[in-house]
Amino acid sequence: MVALVAVLGETAADIAEPWPITIVVDSVLQSKKPSPFLNYWITRIFGTNTTAILEFALALVLLVAVVGGIAAYVEKYLTTSVSQWVAHDMRLLLYQRIQRLSLAEHSASRAGDLIIRVTKDIDAVQDFIDTALLGIIINIATLVGMVGVMLYVNWRFTLIGLSVAPPLAIFVFFYSRKIKAASRAVKKKESELMSDVAEVLTSIQVVQAFAREDYEDRRFDYESKQNVRAGLQARSIKAKLSPLVDVFVAVGTCMVLWYGAVLVGRGEMTTGVLIVFLMYLKKTYKPLKELSKMANTLSKAAVSYERIEEVIGVESQITDLPGAIVAPAFTGLIEFDDVTFGYDDERQILKNVSLRIDPGQVAAIVGPSGMGKSTIASLLPRFFDPIDGSVKIDGTDVRKYTLKSMRDQISFVLQDSMLFRGTIWENLSYGKPDADPMATIEAARMANAHDFIMSLPQGYGTMVAERGSTLSGGQRRRIAIARAIVRDTPILILDEPTTGLDAASEFAVVEALERLMKGRTCIVVAHHLDTIRRADVIFVV
Repeated sequence: MVALVAVLGETAADIAEPWPITIVVDSVLQSKKPSPFLNYWITRIFGTNTTAILEFALALVLLVAVVGGIAAYVEKYLTTSVSQWVAHDMRLLLYQRIQRLSLAEHSASRAGDLIIRVTKDIDAVQDFIDTALLGIIINIATLVGMVGVMLYVNWRFTLIGLSVAPPLAIFVFFYSRKIKAASRAVKKKESELMSDVAEVLTSIQVVQAFAREDYEDRRFDYESKQNVRAGLQARSIKAKLSPLVDVFVAVGTCMVLWYGAVLVGRGEMTTGVLIVFLMYLKKTYKPLKELSKMANTLSKAAVSYERIEEVIGVESQITDLPGAIVAPAFTGLIEFDDVTFGYDDERQILKNVSLRIDPGQVAAIVGPSGMGKSTIASLLPRFFDPIDGSVKIDGTDVRKYTLKSMRDQISFVLQDSMLFRGTIWENLSYGKPDADPMATIEAARMANAHDFIMSLPQGYGTMVAERGSTLSGGQRRRIAIARAIVRDTPILILDEPTTGLDAASEFAVVEALERLMKGRTCIVVAHHLDTIRRADVIFVV
């Protein structure tokens, strides 16, 4: 609102800017008496001679410049502040929404596309707020003010000058649709390019292992060229707008010059008024041109906002149901009651599955690959919901609990022991940041991780690279086990926890797992006999 007030000050200064020239031309150079209103203030402040009129005109030039400059600074500073904070709020809102999408929705999305939406799409909206939003208000206010003054000076003259405005508006309206379509195509190509980059970077070991760098270079080169073509096509469309608008403006200027020359020749208009009128006309055409050229910024922002809205407007398939309650402390009774599930409508993975795991039991799920073992484990924390039947904890359907309160009581040790970039300590306490430091160290000991951690350069303060790539598979797995011990939850899910480990690492991990599983209800998805031979019950899929 303050910026809007500053905009009005800037507009007033813009409208007043040509008037000192009128005073100089008519009252100083042609010795015509100023209007009674101006004459009153000139005589009151500067005196009655010709020099006084010139001094008044110069003072007016300075005053207009100072008012306009201050107003422009305030408007720009506040608009930038607003645009930065709006971008922050939108970025945070979008990030929160992306994190809470279900795994099925993440599987259907590409990481690079989501990154583009969080970064470049929000930047486009921020740029619109920063450079165009109040600019549109400034230009409209200036246009209205200029037209008002021009109508007062000579309404016929004004109508001739503005006769190009309606066809210009119609032209810009239809042309902006082409710009918007081109902007949408550019965004699509940018997302595809970024998705390919993200995919390769997260799979760089596979790329190098199969010596496919040249192939990936060619694939990237093709996608990049597609992006260039889309960008050039969009630029070609946008580049035509400005010169075409200039042609419209030139036609209007020619008509005004011709009519103005005729009026001055007849003595129906003074030279000073004609000069002012031409200056006003130029200033009137400027906001017209600016408004038409803003079609590009507006189109980009509109397309980006549509893409942001696509994500924000998605209702996650997995969310708290109406009336969901906070889960009480679980005892660990798990039941699958006639559960049917499929990742799509065409193929069902599980059909009418029923099982029961008593509190404190270790249950192993075994069977051939692709039969749905990990799917069973994923249904318990509601990563997915069954098509039919129900999954229960302590006799209550898990859908009746709030997601956070239910997942807070389940810990995971997965085959891909994902670690975040940060210290080992931060990774250990990720599931329970307020854990007691001594309990965290004890958890590392129980997971057979303390000794190797202390052998690292900074011990628990050692930085872990992205995805834990600076640690071995066995070390990552033991930190994941320690992380689960720190959480100290009544239910534990182990999905292929020893896969891919050498004999020594597997022994250390199995020993740590035995400590972790004591007193907890455990679901173990595994092939290795060492992992499942201590199970109380084995379910074969």
